[in-house]
Amino acid sequence: MKAKNYAIFSVLLSTLLMCFVDGIISPPYLYKSIIKIVLFLLIPMGYFLLYKEKGAYLKKLFIPKKKDFLLALLLGIGVFGIIIIAYFVLRYYIDLNTIKESLTTGIGVTADNFVYVAIYISFVNSLLEEFFFRGYAFLILREESGKKFAYIFSSAMFAFYHVGMTSGWFNILIYILSMLGLFVGGCIFNYLNEKCENIYPSWLVHMCANFGINTIGFILFGVI
Repeated sequence: MKAKNYAIFSVLLSTLLMCFVDGIISPPYLYKSIIKIVLFLLIPMGYFLLYKEKGAYLKKLFIPKKKDFLLALLLGIGVFGIIIIAYFVLRYYIDLNTIKESLTTGIGVTADNFVYVAIYISFVNSLLEEFFFRGYAFLILREESGKKFAYIFSSAMFAFYHVGMTSGWFNILIYILSMLGLFVGGCIFNYLNEKCENIYPSWLVHMCANFGINTIGFILFGVI
């Protein structure tokens, strides 16, 4: 199998499987995290085991550069603010109790363990997703299939990945807008990383977005 075909197929398969796990199986969060590590880390690493000449691509994903980090930080702070403002503006149009119940009954997230889940989501899970969607599905696939395809494919997979976990949370209009927002966000993340040729800028913005989402989670669970 050509390297390009392996990359495309593995991203598509891993995203579909993770969406199925989130939306249909809904295992406890620990098991879901283990499955995600297999799909988003180990399967992509198979690419580098099969195509050893691509190892240089992997190394450069984790070489930090100061270039454009300030832009990423400012964008991250802006994203955090937008998420918090959107929550207060749209909270009467979203069934927050359904979201809370989905998290509790679906994957076992409660007020007692949310702090630990929030820390994992903000730092570890965000890095895992950035490696998979921006490093593997964009920067590396860009070398094999071209920039335009990599932009669209990685951003579409990033949005689709969230379909399962957010199913039933919002009304159809907000749901569609959120998916479009994730697609556009994926394109912005790709742009940030393309300028630096590593995944750290998008990881920084992603962390800030998760800080905002987790702040809302703390509110829902009565932690703050």
